[in-house]
Amino acid sequence: MTVTSFSPRPEPREIARVTSTAGELLEVLWGQAATAPASASQLRVLLVLEHNEGINLRTLADRLASTPPSTSRLCDRLQAAGFVERDISPTDRREVRLYLSSRGHAFLADLRARREKVLQAVLAQMPAVKRAALLEGLEAFCEVAATQMHDEAEQPDSRSA
Repeated sequence: MTVTSFSPRPEPREIARVTSTAGELLEVLWGQAATAPASASQLRVLLVLEHNEGINLRTLADRLASTPPSTSRLCDRLQAAGFVERDISPTDRREVRLYLSSRGHAFLADLRARREKVLQAVLAQMPAVKRAALLEGLEAFCEVAATQMHDEAEQPDSRSA
């Protein structure tokens, strides 16, 4: 299956199309490394918490583009499963801070290991030069995407203005 047919200097639109296709293929491949006992929505919460230790519920809801009550219910289930811990903020007793528990960290590490095993089987079939090009491109993508996510997280919430 060929998903590319690029001009010599591919435009972001072309790359976005192929990246989207790659993302869909990854979802199918990663289905072999199921996220149980966490749902897809719960997995998103765990990933946000992993990168934002001590985040409060409202900010987490904003990052998930969800409502605080829905996010709270997700966190309730994750806390009951032992993946999330809640703590009262030392500066405001009304604010609850959310943390990934040691079980949550272990779950994500195991999930990543299983997903990487699936990916390694695919990557092993690619020519070395293509793997090197993919690595270089993905490193650049991750750097820019992480910077953009960080910058967006630093901006004041326009909805509260």
